[in-house]
Amino acid sequence: MKITYFGQSAFQIKTGKTTILIDPFLTGNKHTKVDPFDLNPEYILLTHAHQDHTGDSFDIARRTGATIITQTDYAQYINDILPEAKGCHAEGINFGGTFSADDFSVKLYPAWHTDARMVGNALVPVGVAAGMALTIEDKLIYDTGDTALFSDLKLVARKHPVDLALICIGGHFTMDADDALVAADFLQAKHVIPTHYNTFPVIQADPQKFVEQLPAGVGIIPDFDKEFDF
Repeated sequence: MKITYFGQSAFQIKTGKTTILIDPFLTGNKHTKVDPFDLNPEYILLTHAHQDHTGDSFDIARRTGATIITQTDYAQYINDILPEAKGCHAEGINFGGTFSADDFSVKLYPAWHTDARMVGNALVPVGVAAGMALTIEDKLIYDTGDTALFSDLKLVARKHPVDLALICIGGHFTMDADDALVAADFLQAKHVIPTHYNTFPVIQADPQKFVEQLPAGVGIIPDFDKEFDF
């Protein structure tokens, strides 16, 4: 598979048949120069409703017809209520549930994080934040989404070794780099990409320092916007 990291928590994954976007916050993301109109996914995975994760999802989904996969309450909100999501289609799954496509599947796990979205002038709670386990080409990619450190992360690796973990390190709104090291150990991750850092002043972190504290060969810091093979 081919993976591109756009900064914050935004990724593109290309399988042999399918293009998947995860949390495509692109407009306003200082780490990326990609134009959302140049992306043509079949699926968009959203860990939660916050704008720095939902990002450009609705514009991309309307243009491409991509299916949005997210937690079931947020999916219903997208399909039936949210004005800016008009013309989009979301499939909802809940914790423990799995969505399967031709060449990948995604299973939802809990994350310890709040979840709400601005609707007009009101902040409206929308479902719950989640982590996601993607199975692609017999590899397991685990995206923590936004979360605090919690011990149930250990359960993810009991069923299948985690080949790649996408772990937030920025602190303030999520766990910091020190807690992320523990999360990487809980997940028994063969490889780790740090996420959710240095996009805003309050989430400053040193990804190089974080990677150096992982076991040798585990940490990966991709260049923003540069595709790599995994």
